[in-house]
Amino acid sequence: QVQLVESGGGLVQAGGSLRLSCAASGRTFSGYAMAWFRQAPGKERVFVAAISGGGRYTSYADSVKGRFAISRDNAKNTVYLQMNGLKPEDTAVYYCGTGSWGNSERSYDYWGQGTQVTVAS
Repeated sequence: QVQLVESGGGLVQAGGSLRLSCAASGRTFSGYAMAWFRQAPGKERVFVAAISGGGRYTSYADSVKGRFAISRDNAKNTVYLQMNGLKPEDTAVYYCGTGSWGNSERSYDYWGQGTQVTVAS
């Protein structure tokens, strides 16, 4: 059974930083791409960043390029999202997913429960 557990969310002032973590179990971690998506209140879940199984390739939404960085530690079965220069519009529930490469929800077949990020102005 595949399980993903996110952590690291919280309340931060605009301009601040947070690092999200997602610990995975139940499948060969390095064999799958990992991604972060987010869902703001009243809006659809949208792509934030993705990283390939070996960590060589990354992809970012335009809205977070230059501010967020995705990385993974395959020895720890964990993917990270370093978020710098946070803005109020980054406020959302952040979800990690595992699956094949892509920026669509359909590319990922397992999801975590989400972690809340709130950025105060």
